[in-house]
Amino acid sequence: MGLLSEYIQKKLSVIELEQELMRLIKEYNKLRGSFLLVYSACLEKPIPNISLNMDDYYIIFDLLKNTGANNLDVYIETPGGSGEAAEEIVEYIHKKFDKVSFIVSGEAKSAGTLMVLCGHEILMTESGSLGPIDAQIRIGRSTVSAYDYMEWVDEKRKEAVKNDKLNPFDATMVAQISPGELNGVSNALSFAEDLVIEWLPKYKFKDWIKTETTKKVVTEEMKKKRAEQIVKELINHKKWRSHGRSLKINELENMGLKITKIDDDQKLADIIYRIQTVIKLIFHSSNTYKITATEKEKIVGIANPIGKPINLQPKEPEVVEMEVVCPKCSKHYKLYAKFISNSKIDQDFQKKGYIKFPKDNKLVCECNFEIDLTPLKGQIESQTGKKIID
Repeated sequence: MGLLSEYIQKKLSVIELEQELMRLIKEYNKLRGSFLLVYSACLEKPIPNISLNMDDYYIIFDLLKNTGANNLDVYIETPGGSGEAAEEIVEYIHKKFDKVSFIVSGEAKSAGTLMVLCGHEILMTESGSLGPIDAQIRIGRSTVSAYDYMEWVDEKRKEAVKNDKLNPFDATMVAQISPGELNGVSNALSFAEDLVIEWLPKYKFKDWIKTETTKKVVTEEMKKKRAEQIVKELINHKKWRSHGRSLKINELENMGLKITKIDDDQKLADIIYRIQTVIKLIFHSSNTYKITATEKEKIVGIANPIGKPINLQPKEPEVVEMEVVCPKCSKHYKLYAKFISNSKIDQDFQKKGYIKFPKDNKLVCECNFEIDLTPLKGQIESQTGKKIID
């Protein structure tokens, strides 16, 4: 039986899944003798704040500031985001910990790849992947690849020189580009390259003393040259074709990166795959889109649900009210959910026109549209720390 089927059959609530995650982190710490920080974003949810940003830096800073451990391991899954935020996080964790390792079992792309490359050790499962490095920049209302943007501008420049003109559409587009904007894009593109060339020799190659084959003493110049070769591969967009391309262990090793293969250690692999599975179930069972956690603390990012749950007061509520809006016809429904067995709650709320939270988490609207309330249930249970009862 696969891990996903195993956990689905257990029918764990979001609270129980979060507790299982923290239990697995604790188990990992015992096995590795390290302190594990989990940072994971749900890549399938189209939420603007899902990318790595400065809020993540402050959250990570807060979770780690009172930690007395010497070694930090970071489980990371992210589509990428701010290179500046990645730099802040990297500088902080290397200042605080003697050894920093990164664990990749899902996707760590763009700025996520930058962070992974700063690790003294990189651990990956067969399912894990990094990606090409490239700044993602805001142009107008869209976020685009700095590399793709500069490549397009260079093509138009060559076309103008060759033909002495551009077609009307391209000419209009080029006319809107300011020298300052071009300079900013160029700097953003160089920023990621410079960080990797700095971090690889400083951290990843720190203990690279002799070459494996010839046993030749490794100099700082050799470390820098290897870093430049790796960067050259990671920015080779003509080779990878897509900013979202998944680079697996073999491809990374061919570049000259040493990867610790998690699947070679059965106990470690079981914990990591379980962490990955539990996180996915939390994301799919609730409105949570980002998790930052240690064995004792967790901070979650929660997207706005369908409707707005009423502020959960008092601290230990017996019942919670919420409003749900049908996404098809916009009809509003008032619901209530109980945390204790009390028939009077049912009587009071139903007199006021409230509907009891459905046992199967499905609300069928008058327009026959079925509204899935599973994410809403997960959010309520996560916020209150209590399970909704029938």
